[in-house]
Amino acid sequence: MELEGYSINLETISKSGMEEMKKLLVYLKDYKKESILAPLFKMLEATFELLVPLVVASIIDVGIGNGDRAYIIKMCLLMVVLGIIGLVCSVTAQFYAAKAAVGFATRLRHGLFAHIQSLSFAEIDTIGTSTMITRMTSDINQVQSGVNLVLRLFLRSPFIVFGAMIMAFTVDVKAAFVFVGAIPLLSIVVFGIMLISIPLYKKVQEALDKVLLHTRENLTGVRVIRAFGMEETEREQFAESNLFLLKMQKYVGKISALMNPVTYVIINGAVIALIWIGGVRVYEGVITQGQVVALVSYMSQILVELIKLANLIITVTKAIACGNRIQAVFEIENSLKEATEEQKETKTSGPQILFENVGLTYPGNSEESLADIDFAVCKGETVGVIGGTGSGKTSLVHLIPRFYDVTRGRILINGRDVKDYPMKELRKQIAIVLQKSVLFSGTIRENLLWGRAEATEEELGEALRISQAQEFVEKKEKGLETFLSQGGKNLSGGQRQRLAIARALVKKPEILIMDDSASALDFATDAALRKALLEMKNKPTVFIVSQRAASVQQADKIIVLEDGRIVGMGTHKELLQDCEVYQEIYYSQVEKNDGKGGR
Repeated sequence: MELEGYSINLETISKSGMEEMKKLLVYLKDYKKESILAPLFKMLEATFELLVPLVVASIIDVGIGNGDRAYIIKMCLLMVVLGIIGLVCSVTAQFYAAKAAVGFATRLRHGLFAHIQSLSFAEIDTIGTSTMITRMTSDINQVQSGVNLVLRLFLRSPFIVFGAMIMAFTVDVKAAFVFVGAIPLLSIVVFGIMLISIPLYKKVQEALDKVLLHTRENLTGVRVIRAFGMEETEREQFAESNLFLLKMQKYVGKISALMNPVTYVIINGAVIALIWIGGVRVYEGVITQGQVVALVSYMSQILVELIKLANLIITVTKAIACGNRIQAVFEIENSLKEATEEQKETKTSGPQILFENVGLTYPGNSEESLADIDFAVCKGETVGVIGGTGSGKTSLVHLIPRFYDVTRGRILINGRDVKDYPMKELRKQIAIVLQKSVLFSGTIRENLLWGRAEATEEELGEALRISQAQEFVEKKEKGLETFLSQGGKNLSGGQRQRLAIARALVKKPEILIMDDSASALDFATDAALRKALLEMKNKPTVFIVSQRAASVQQADKIIVLEDGRIVGMGTHKELLQDCEVYQEIYYSQVEKNDGKGGR
């Protein structure tokens, strides 16, 4: 985990880094007024602040020099008025800046979430869950802070710096050349450190991604970790990734920390020069003591503003790095091209679903996961898909709702290529129950209504009956109003699977895909579920993916997969006669179940 030798391409950062960040500013378009008023009021505040040293100079030279108390009181009241006006301007600017920054972050978060939702499974698998969470939370918060500070200080601080230099020239030209020498040096320090820090902050965020990934895996897999006694190993791995994050933060922190001491040295050197030159000029009678105080005050203002500017640069540097990471997600295009044409008339005389020489290669893989898949399914048929682990069962059924696109061949539904369907129209016909049952926090009723929001009580009850979930739901004290924790953790695995099946049935789909969704059910419940599905009114076309031969043996057609290829297709009896792979699966399970086969 060496940090030394890390190379930095300043040209790439200055061009591409800022360009990527600019693309996100489109989310500020609805806050144009706030984005103008915030820096405007800050500029007004700065203007009044630049007048204060001149007032102080007048108090010293006129009021104190002449012993004029009335003049001193009048000037002090003027300073109070300037302070109050500046305060009002500052508060107003803070309000508009905060409103714009929070609104920007809200819209950006909505936009990023919508974009992530639009991506296919292939892109989501590539990005990774922990990375997307970091983008949605930490990165957007950092960008929000950057926008807030930019609106408040980006114009104000440079305005004070150069305004103080100009005001110094109105006091004394010779002394003002100290400002001319100091400000370019300060600019080189500030912007030089910024250019060096931007790529390093990006590395810090990437290290944070790894820490979050490790944390998420440990929290979700805590039972497995403890079951295998791997707590110490996981602690060591977490400590290693956390230590790398610490080293990166310390490394970039050391570079950023140079800003304040270096600027202090330059400013204090300039103050010493001002006092020396000012003293000589006062002795020569060219300027007054009050004017020297004004010059030193202007230099002090520059010091304060540069400290603010240094903090701004650090925050903006982080914001740019985080903004680039967010934009990188926006630039990931969905590999599934959306059909724009409206639904056309579809023929119904042929098979409802047709696979023609279908092949599937996942991104990054050189070999096909599915190859030469050909079969047809008529409306209302029940199709079983069986095979060993990694045979391609899930990949096959995921092609029907177009979670992934085929890399060769085509899939037709009602005589029309799935790629020609608008995505909503295609998926409206299909309900899928995944291997891992996913329920959401809320009541059982709310989860079921995901299938179809307008479903009646009778339809909900029918779905629960067919899915074999009615009995345990009725035993709950609140029935359908029973609250489910996140992921349905307060239910057993079998109960979650049955509710997921009920939710799919509520949708009343034309095609129902059950992807190993009864794996947690006992044989009796599984058999009752299959029987209820067969007896349904307006029965949909059903795909049952399973590793249990008993779950698919009553299907009208069984597809046997091995290494992504169809090695057998037919009824249970036909496959027992001429498919070795199916025979091996079936007889191994019959023996395990003492010859019952789960019937």
